[in-house]
Amino acid sequence: MDAQVPDKPITDNDELTRSLRELAVLYEISNAMRTTLDLEHILYIILTSVTSHTGLGFNRAILFLENKTDRCLEPTMAIGPESLEDARKIWEYISHHGQHLDDLIHKEKLDQNISHGTLFKSIEKLKIPFGMPENSLLLTAYAKGKPMHIPQEKISQYADDPLLQAFKTNELVVMPLKAKDRVNGLIIADNLYTRKPITENDLRMFTMLANQAGLAIENSRLYELIKHKSHTDAITNLWNHGFFQDTLSKEIAQAQNTQQTISLIMIDIDNFKKVNDTYGHQNGDIVLKKMANILRESSREGDYVCRYGGEEFSIILTQTNKDQGFIIAERIRQRIAEYCFPKFSSEEHLKISVSVGLAVFPDHAQTKETLIAAADKAMYRAKLSGKNQTCVA
Repeated sequence: MDAQVPDKPITDNDELTRSLRELAVLYEISNAMRTTLDLEHILYIILTSVTSHTGLGFNRAILFLENKTDRCLEPTMAIGPESLEDARKIWEYISHHGQHLDDLIHKEKLDQNISHGTLFKSIEKLKIPFGMPENSLLLTAYAKGKPMHIPQEKISQYADDPLLQAFKTNELVVMPLKAKDRVNGLIIADNLYTRKPITENDLRMFTMLANQAGLAIENSRLYELIKHKSHTDAITNLWNHGFFQDTLSKEIAQAQNTQQTISLIMIDIDNFKKVNDTYGHQNGDIVLKKMANILRESSREGDYVCRYGGEEFSIILTQTNKDQGFIIAERIRQRIAEYCFPKFSSEEHLKISVSVGLAVFPDHAQTKETLIAAADKAMYRAKLSGKNQTCVA
């Protein structure tokens, strides 16, 4: 019988080499997270760090974020190959081209890598309400704030879990993301294709990355909140004039490239000065808020409802032609005319009307300035023609 060769003992030098490599990886990931405050890009950097060969090296990763409004955990992003063959192609390409983390996290790679992936599509409807039983894997990890490692020999015990119904795997880890000791998200990661066991070292590195990731997400959300406030009108909470100007410029540039149409609606409240003079500016502000709610509820996802200034509002209707824009404008005008605004003093409910102007790019104008002028001119024609009507440029 051949003599067995004993395993080579791990030396202090081996431990030092491993520790230095781990520090270098975490340092690179930390620097990557500091390159942006854009939330979507931050999430992409986090998941790329979890899955890249120069990061933690997991095969797949899914990120769930806390949704305070809907009181649930919802899937936000996922990165991972669609098959073993796809995984091999990706790894060969990265290895052949010597790509590092900096090469993988460019923002232009975001849509290319995650927008149409089957991994995200498999779990995108998996929202976990906070009221569900806490034996759910995700809710347990969220409530305890500690990593959950489910090894291969125990995975069958969780076969009925909502996550594992959608995310088929042989072993996984659920890692909470924290900011100021509060969980704000979870990452689920596995090694479905390599079948590499998840070790204590993997969990330790993952935990250190998660601590940085949770803080990066919190900072990004605070930045998004501040940015949103700087772009919104204080009274109506609609987009403000500055946002309107910037967005219309971008939408026109995009429409030129894609040969799409944009409809611009300008809305002016009829006799608003009389409302302010009769009932006071505080009650006038109430009218503006109610008006904003009607406009918001009457618009479609992808449209931009803005307070243009004073008693004027504007709506950018993306990918909308003249006929479609007129139907939307008329629907809004009629809803406002039929709405019973709050009564002030001893008056009955206040009835208010609006004059609406519509102009279309590129039918009526080829630049932002001429499009605004055309819609504005149409709106004043509606006023001069008797008010409470829609005119087209």
